[in-house]
Parts: sequence; structure tokens; C-alpha cells
Amino acid sequence: MGFWQKRRQKTKEAEETTWTEELFEWADVIVTSVIAVVIIFTLIFKVVSIRGDSMLDTVHENDKIIITNIGYTPKNGDIVVISRNMDNSIEDTSSDSSPIIKRVIATAGQTVDIDFALGVVYVDGVQLDEPYVKTPTNLSYDVTFPVRVPDNCIFVLGDNRNDSLDSRSSEIGDGGMIDVRYVLGRAVFRVFPFNRFGGLE
Repeated sequence: MGFWQKRRQKTKEAEETTWTEELFEWADVIVTSVIAVVIIFTLIFKVVSIRGDSMLDTVHENDKIIITNIGYTPKNGDIVVISRNMDNSIEDTSSDSSPIIKRVIATAGQTVDIDFALGVVYVDGVQLDEPYVKTPTNLSYDVTFPVRVPDNCIFVLGDNRNDSLDSRSSEIGDGGMIDVRYVLGRAVFRVFPFNRFGGLE
């Protein structure tokens, strides 16, 4: 084999080695990325499909929402997803035990009062400014106001106040109060539908 033939052969082998190395590098990047995404969406984020109209116009039925719960403590104004299953999961085992999505109105130690005639909510005597509500808070259930939120609990309402079963009803949580252990996480981002893609702050 002549000099130029040997050189061409070595060049070809070098190119094949480089191409193989690049292929393995890309495969490594893809596998690492997939593993990272799986870990993130298993431990840090979850995707929940919304049922019902209680959070209109903020969140719609069938919206896909990302929630997070790492180091999370509920705060006033947060939108949270709450489990109603015994195993505290996000699985829809039946319409009665599927998770609910609501807005945190008050936390432990705060007092909530509602003037149903005016449709106004007060926390610790201060009227809330609620630009997110679809309807005023005129609908009442069986919880008597004012009410103090017990330790380790939150008081929640839907943004669609006249079409929401929430802390105004003893059917939700413990006499309307939600134990924070049943908060699956804070809703932070809508991923579907794409025309409403974006944050939920």
C-alpha cells in the first residue's frame, strides 16, 4: 500500500472513530437528559389534569397543571391541589376522590369572615382584594362565620365562588378546613392547552 493510500485509510479510520465517539456522546446526553426529566417530574414536579369549573377563569377543566411541593408551605393567595384520597395520591379513583384545586385564603391562626350579601371576604378583619374571582362570594353552605383556621390547616375557596365546593362546606376536609398534609403542591404552571400556556402566579 502506497503512502497516500495509507494516509487516506488512516484519515477514514479517524473520521469513523470521531463519528462513533460523537454518536456515543449524543446518546449519553440524551439518556442523561431523560433520566433528569424523570427524576424532576417524580420528585419535584407533578402534572395534574384539572376537573371541574370551580377555579374559572383562572384554571379551566382539562387544563394540565404543573404542581410542586418540595419544601412547600401554603401561603395566602397560592393555588393548591388537594388530595381527597386516603393514600394522598393524585390518581382519579372516582369522581368523589379526585384531587381538587383551590386558592388558599387563610392559614393557621387567621380568622375568616364572609359578608355573603356583599360577596366580600375578610381575613383578620381586612377585606381581601380579589381581582381573580369570577363571581362574588354570595353562595354559602353550612360553615358558620367568622371561623378561625386551626393549626396545620388552611382555608380555601374556588375563584368561581358561586360554583365551588370549598371551605364554606363541611363536606370538604375537616369541617371545611384542609389539613396541610393533604396539599399535594402549589400550582405553578399551565402546560396545556397551548393557547393558555404559562405561569399561574
